[in-house]
Amino acid sequence: MNWITNYVRPRINSIFSRREVPENLWTKCGECGTMLFHRELADNLNVCTNCDHHMAITPRDRFNNLFDGGAFAEVDVPAPTTDPLQFRDQKKYPERMKAAQKKTGEKEAMLVATGEIGRTPIVAACQDFSFMGGSMGMYVGNAIIAAAEKAVELKRPLILFSAAGGARMQEGILSLMQMPRTTVAVQMLKEANLPYIVVLTHPTTGGVTASYAMLGDVQISEPNALICFAGPRVIEQTIREKLPEGFQRAEYLLDHGMLDRVTKRTEMREELITITRMLLGLPPAIKGDLPAPEASDNAEESLSEALTSEVSDAK
Repeated sequence: MNWITNYVRPRINSIFSRREVPENLWTKCGECGTMLFHRELADNLNVCTNCDHHMAITPRDRFNNLFDGGAFAEVDVPAPTTDPLQFRDQKKYPERMKAAQKKTGEKEAMLVATGEIGRTPIVAACQDFSFMGGSMGMYVGNAIIAAAEKAVELKRPLILFSAAGGARMQEGILSLMQMPRTTVAVQMLKEANLPYIVVLTHPTTGGVTASYAMLGDVQISEPNALICFAGPRVIEQTIREKLPEGFQRAEYLLDHGMLDRVTKRTEMREELITITRMLLGLPPAIKGDLPAPEASDNAEESLSEALTSEVSDAK
């Protein structure tokens, strides 16, 4: 019995037992509750196929879809002073930074890159909300300045994707100083007559909204994105009144003149190509390339005879 119990039965159970399904194969939509297969969700750029709810997406995934062929080159961003205030709450600031870097695989909350969209060279910057809430610290300020300087150097437009909870409290007044610094960076683009396009994603709040996120030549937003300085809960507690339905959401701001467009993520690339080329005075982008015609022997002979005839007539 020991041989059967200890060897045969476990072998049979291992063969016929149900295999465990990895937990990361399905994602539940936070809006409608639909279970979405991970490949289907990734192909649709993290947009729910049932209700069009726009979930968070990383800067690299966004750039892979934005740039032609997913090819882009990262722009180096000067590293600021680490923990200038020696800040500590429940954890030390450097510990929080290391945890965020391990979680996201990124150095900081913004990625800057150069590349082409629809064969139009651009510079792009994107905030990562999963990195400490996309908070605006000194690195983010340096990133926007680096993006603006690269755009001026290469004479390219700058497209910025914002997603932030505001300034980074661990850097105190130094984080608030990024508001005027980034405003000056945007002014550099305007003086160079280069387009500055802002795509506001969920959420864009606090000092980010009060600076570079609302200074674009064209303001676009993803559907239902929260865009505000102070959140609706804070406003309700302050004025003690119920706010209108959809207050501070993208569609509400579009109706009240704060935005130019509200565009789905799946349509954003084509929208940006069209707007960018329009602002640069370029013709519409070529949607696709036809293969070069193959020259047959008969076609080459006909072309040679035609050229010979034209030369004879000229003589």
